[in-house]
Amino acid sequence: MAEAGAGLVRPDVDEGDAARIARDLYGADVVARELGSNQDRNFLLTEVDGSRSVLRIDNPVFGDDARDAQHAALDAYRAAGVAVPAVLPGLDGALTQRWRGFAVRRSEFAVGEELVDAGYLAPVVLAEFGALAAASVNALAPLRHPGLDRPHMWDMRVAFDETAKLAGSITDDALRGRVLAASEEARKALAAVEGDLPVQPIHGDLTDDNVMGRRGADSRLHPHTVLDLGDLALGWRVAELAVCVSSMLHHEPDRPLRVLDTIAAFHADAPLSDAEARAVWPLVVLRAALLVASGWRQLEIDGDNDYARERIAGEQAIFDAATLLPLAEVCEQVLARVGVEAPQFSGRVEGAPLTAVLPDFTGTVEAVDPGVESDALDAGRWQRADAEAALVASALAGGAGAALLPYGVFRLTRTRVDVADAAPTWPVHTEIHLGAGPRLRVTSPVDGALRASREEPRIVLGDGWILDLRGVEIDDRAALHVSAGDMVGWLPASDTDRVLTLGLRRADAPERPPRTPGAALVEPERVPAWRRLTADPAPLLGVPSRAQHDESADELARRERIFAAAQERYYAHPPQIERGWRHHLVDTTGRAYIDMVNNVAGLGHGHPRVAEAAARQLRTLGTNSRFLFRDLAEYSERLLALMPQGSGLDTVLLVNSGSEAVDLAIRLAQAATGRRTIVALREAYHGWTMASDAVTTSAYDNPFALETRPDWVHVADVPNRYRGTYRGDDTAGRYLDDLSADLAALDRDGRDAAAFLCESVLGNAGGVLLPEGYLAGAYERVRAAGGLCIADEVQVGFGRLGSTFWGFERAGVAPDIVTIAKPMGNGFPIGGVITSKRIADALATQGQFFSSAGGSTLSCRVGLAVLDAMVEDDLQRNAENIGARLADGLRALGDEHPMVAVVHGAGLYLGVELVRDRATMEPADAEAAAICERMRELGVVVLTTSERSNVLKIKPPLCLTAQSADQVVAMLGRVLREGW
Repeated sequence: MAEAGAGLVRPDVDEGDAARIARDLYGADVVARELGSNQDRNFLLTEVDGSRSVLRIDNPVFGDDARDAQHAALDAYRAAGVAVPAVLPGLDGALTQRWRGFAVRRSEFAVGEELVDAGYLAPVVLAEFGALAAASVNALAPLRHPGLDRPHMWDMRVAFDETAKLAGSITDDALRGRVLAASEEARKALAAVEGDLPVQPIHGDLTDDNVMGRRGADSRLHPHTVLDLGDLALGWRVAELAVCVSSMLHHEPDRPLRVLDTIAAFHADAPLSDAEARAVWPLVVLRAALLVASGWRQLEIDGDNDYARERIAGEQAIFDAATLLPLAEVCEQVLARVGVEAPQFSGRVEGAPLTAVLPDFTGTVEAVDPGVESDALDAGRWQRADAEAALVASALAGGAGAALLPYGVFRLTRTRVDVADAAPTWPVHTEIHLGAGPRLRVTSPVDGALRASREEPRIVLGDGWILDLRGVEIDDRAALHVSAGDMVGWLPASDTDRVLTLGLRRADAPERPPRTPGAALVEPERVPAWRRLTADPAPLLGVPSRAQHDESADELARRERIFAAAQERYYAHPPQIERGWRHHLVDTTGRAYIDMVNNVAGLGHGHPRVAEAAARQLRTLGTNSRFLFRDLAEYSERLLALMPQGSGLDTVLLVNSGSEAVDLAIRLAQAATGRRTIVALREAYHGWTMASDAVTTSAYDNPFALETRPDWVHVADVPNRYRGTYRGDDTAGRYLDDLSADLAALDRDGRDAAAFLCESVLGNAGGVLLPEGYLAGAYERVRAAGGLCIADEVQVGFGRLGSTFWGFERAGVAPDIVTIAKPMGNGFPIGGVITSKRIADALATQGQFFSSAGGSTLSCRVGLAVLDAMVEDDLQRNAENIGARLADGLRALGDEHPMVAVVHGAGLYLGVELVRDRATMEPADAEAAAICERMRELGVVVLTTSERSNVLKIKPPLCLTAQSADQVVAMLGRVLREGW
């Protein structure tokens, strides 16, 4: 075998030779096309009938023992259920053939798609790679063969030495220095555990380049068939995982921690020992360093190797990702993910707060709350640049001698909006803010060795921890070894506020988190490591700890224990949302999302006017509409004033929800007409009460909707201009002819229609606009047949469409009954029915009407506040302008991406319909769901709708800004480009 690290020139075999080999040795008449390889030659063989296979010509350095071991490994894989292509025998029955001194093998062609260039890989795919690596080591563990015990350069046990030998080929001085430094750091980390790493047969190159993918039901490309056992040999078991993980990194190199899903999945099926867990990331770094060094070396000796040249950029992306975060930090991430316990700080000081470090301090300490649920940060105050300073100032002005900004509390004050990445929000230290005053002595709260630098002394504790003290002037007389209570330095005198910062970190941790300019805070995904590398100084200050971690998984498990199976929820791994402001949602880690679905919060989340109105009313009176109070009539009059003049809509009945509003509207129509039949459109959603569910015909919400409608519901065809029975803008006449036929049939059957119920814009379909003239024609025909017309404006009304306040106004019609709800209370449950007094009074024939909370003092006060705020914030105009901007941006994406078939809707009720093929219009439902998951990762909350679940529904708070709208378009464009 050639000397390891020397580099290997590929066999001198071309496509013509490959075709001759196939004919002479396998009796196959083929066309050969070369596939990429660093050190061997691989060819795709296609026969006359279209069948395909792969021909491999091995580099001469590889012996027959190695090939026989590979054949045994293939048998082991198949026995374990791991998909691998079979080696096909030659004309003489042998698996290995000879041609001009070269060893030749022919294998089955693995059907599927290449994964190496797949772009973004979803969490489920990353986990599947980890499970495949586990299946590999489990399948190969029992294998014994002399051909496995062979030296080769990709054995991770010699990766450092090989990197050092090959690094001279890297002509970029800076890159070469980085490669050598990273590999040396990884070598040192491995040295502590390598003696405890189990050795067994491993594939050795189980990467995205050697696994063929197949499309799943979710439309994603999933790992399936394992290829190329050329690096099969004995090696560290954990190296199988590390090699696999490294190949995942280039799919999103700026987010290397995503591959923790790969590691966790491997651990679930092939549990890692503590030593293996500690070795994972050093091995990932070594693999990445070796890839870079060997790639440069391969080009140096085989400059015509286009495959190697094309791989250089991807290999450097792997290295950049592997070294983006400190090695020690990512090692702790791995340990945290697989459940290895971290060292705990056990120090504690009993006594008055702060006196352990500031013995002259005599005031009180107030811990201020910069967190996501802080009451002091409402009304968007968290977005102010001076938000933290204002919290501190308020505490000091209120009489506190010191204000404490605690360690480990996710700071809402550091949240950023309209960005793809989460902001650093979790502090690794505690800040003590004191007002102006004379200088104060600073003493050590613990025993240890003082290591001083100007204004940043640190005390090295005997149990492997370090206490950092920042903002302190060192006292020249301070001893090198201090006991608790000994003088360290001074907090300088000042006529302005002063800050003393305390940080507790492990001795093997960096002094502060890298990549965190300014205050030492880390992004939420980095917290699991920094919770292990640091500790809360609270015990040293005699104050309770307030440190937080992401509890969303615990909260999800808690919810699933107590909720019904039918309860809907969003996302596979939902964030825990505890704060909203305007059109943004913020989870408990301080991660902000653009909210594109909460049409209930029409004004935006946390609107001060609504909050103040509700609070004020709750302090004064809470009663129902049977009592006489001013706001009930005032609110009703305000609602009626929003109806078109001359519409005859002069009576209001208030309820709690849209479902109740639709339910009541049906009762009114049946009472006023003396008929029972309600004509509803196919694919519509109207609510969940008995009556509103009866007219809900959407199979999206109920797969058996059409066959389970009660006999008093007649389902008419839905006039969907894009996907309906008749397609195009000029289709109203044909749909109306069908409706006329329906009404005539009902008349013949003695089931005359009491009412026609229709959303003015097809909301459940994703904001599909009705064909021009349809609504007016439908109302005319229904009324001619003696029925009433009900407009369901629960979703599409209240200014959302921009050009008009109500959806029915776009058609120039006035219904007999209007149902309203969602945005009326901006999150408070309010619904209503607006109709004529004649129709409303018919309800008296069925008894009295009453709703406990509908029209209560509180709902009326909130409703009035919402109407006032809509005018003050000019939200209808904003819906029109920003909606047009957003729609234009989304339609522009359709020019680049065929999956975007059409953008429905108007104003800020839009729908992006996704298809797999524009000609066949096959719904891209799985893709739409996957895109929503990916969009959440990038800071946008968007979800699917329509009968086919292939429309991205876009109905955000009406305060959406141009900046946020542009960000949504940019992120959707990124997902369509990179994958989901």
